[in-house]
Amino acid sequence: MSKNFKRTNVTTALPYVNGPVHIGHLAGVYVPADIYVRYLRLKNEEVVFIGGSDEHGIPITLKASKEGVTPQDIVDRYHEIIKKSFEDFGISFDIYSRTSSKIHHAMASDFFKKLYDKGEFIEQTSEQYYDEEAKQFLADRYITGTCPHCQSEGAYGDQCEKCGTSLSPTDLINPKSEISGSKPVMRETKHWYLPLDKHENWLREWILENHKEWKTNVYGQCKSWLDMGLQPRAVSRDLNWGVPVPLPNAEGKVLYVWFDAPIGYISNTKELCDNQNDKFGTWEKWWKDEDTRLVHFIGKDNIVFHCIVFPAMLKAEGSYILPDNVPANEFLNLEGKKISTSKNWAVWLHEYLVDFPDKQDVLRYVLTANAPETKDNDFTWKDFQQRNNSELVAIYGNFVNRTLVLTQKYFGGKVPERAELTDYDKEVLNEIVNLKSKIVNLLDTFHFREALKEAMNLARIGNKYLADTEPWKLAKDKANMQRIGTILNVALQLCANLSIAFEPFLPFSSGKLRGMLNM
Repeated sequence: MSKNFKRTNVTTALPYVNGPVHIGHLAGVYVPADIYVRYLRLKNEEVVFIGGSDEHGIPITLKASKEGVTPQDIVDRYHEIIKKSFEDFGISFDIYSRTSSKIHHAMASDFFKKLYDKGEFIEQTSEQYYDEEAKQFLADRYITGTCPHCQSEGAYGDQCEKCGTSLSPTDLINPKSEISGSKPVMRETKHWYLPLDKHENWLREWILENHKEWKTNVYGQCKSWLDMGLQPRAVSRDLNWGVPVPLPNAEGKVLYVWFDAPIGYISNTKELCDNQNDKFGTWEKWWKDEDTRLVHFIGKDNIVFHCIVFPAMLKAEGSYILPDNVPANEFLNLEGKKISTSKNWAVWLHEYLVDFPDKQDVLRYVLTANAPETKDNDFTWKDFQQRNNSELVAIYGNFVNRTLVLTQKYFGGKVPERAELTDYDKEVLNEIVNLKSKIVNLLDTFHFREALKEAMNLARIGNKYLADTEPWKLAKDKANMQRIGTILNVALQLCANLSIAFEPFLPFSSGKLRGMLNM
């Protein structure tokens, strides 16, 4: 942490609502963010946790036209599925809102207008494909044709899905409109661009000099982008779904989704604070006060937007704080293959919650233990089963169960008095203190996988302690009851600390354990 902040604003990448959330999203963004927020709350720190749905853009309009419904129908459907599955999974957002809300449209418009009035944009005219039958300009995904590289049919204007080559719509052989099927024509259109090249020098210093503590995958991707040289980026596009460009003579133009989506963090914070001002204060406190730390949890495909583009927008506006850290994760694969929404190769969260009732913590545990923190990682059902049985049940569950059963058996479920401690007892109690400082240090630096391991080590220590002291053998002689009481007192201290250490990782189990211990 580069300075002492008074509070922390934690945001998570807004899931794109053209489908539900899957385990790749959870492992990359939402589970680590929730662990971090729960940890800050445990320390009684002032924190706000902001989430929401990203509801504009081409894939949503494509899906709507295929299904013969409106884009609003699509976003309403998936927003509800995602919101409910996050709630049921225990992702503890303070607010989970959406970018189709009135408050967001107003805020994104105001943000654009302020940058426009300050002269922060450049206007450029370019030629783009236009569908004369549908009377609209075509986004890259609305144009298909033959791939010039592999000759396969049905390549999109931005990429051939067959050979994976990135394309420009003008590269396609025999292009056609996905809307009307007609051959599109080139026509002039005007758009506004954010000149990222103008911000390159301060971005270089801000990231490469002042944020060397960022994760190597984040720092490295930023450096390679900066080294290639930044280019102006269009902030508007021709489309009828999104936040309308708030200028005269801009009909049929909306804010590009990459520009409007991150403003969703701000509009969702405003919505939260407007509704619960007594609890969270003003939204400006979370976005404009130098004592607030801003942390973005995202996947690696969003690094450039959150470390280069959004900070350039905030800096150009002039009154906002910049992110202090962006602990992005890599990707999670499923059974050795890349997760794919279009090919339905995924474990969907809403389906998992139905198929595995009350097993939220098992998935949270496995996704954290396998978190793709520095490189892509793999989820397999075999590993899921093995970690559940040999770690959660055999180590954590076993220790808690033995301690509580023995306490019930010998002391009627009451915490026994502690007599004089042996050196071994003291050693075990000292381990709690050592592990706490290790876990805190790892959580502070976003090493959640290692922090989870250390939390589990507390249960390992407990199992070894019971195996070494064997209170059930001592119970054969009534004279040993005082010693047994001391052993179980120490074991119960371990259980109590387990319920705290695991709270960020396994909130459901920790809550149950606190109930059993009557904490």
